[in-house]
Amino acid sequence: QVQLVESGGGLVQPGGSERLSCAVSGSIFSTKSMGWYRQAPGKQREMVAVLPTGGSSNYADSVKGRFTISRDNAKNTVYLQMNSLKPEDTAVYYCYAFLQVSRWYETEYWGQGTQVTVSS
Repeated sequence: QVQLVESGGGLVQPGGSERLSCAVSGSIFSTKSMGWYRQAPGKQREMVAVLPTGGSSNYADSVKGRFTISRDNAKNTVYLQMNSLKPEDTAVYYCYAFLQVSRWYETEYWGQGTQVTVSS
């Protein structure tokens, strides 16, 4: 019912840019927060950027100054603009949303993940 559908990703050269998008659909009362996490081979999933509704963005130290998170609240869509990409940014990127899905229930949802490879 509730779906987070990611788009973007792929192969990018070092120093290049990429934009990820994630749209939330389904029966949603409200969106409390949206963001992006990533998981590289052999590593745990880590927060990249989170933007709470009505709040300020929070970035991992490794991406500060290079990545920008934004939201289109009318479309329930979150974006991640990635600039000056480095090989160490290579990972599967997962969209995250903390949603109110009923009058009394809030919970986390995750996108399917999209591969970002920074190479060559």
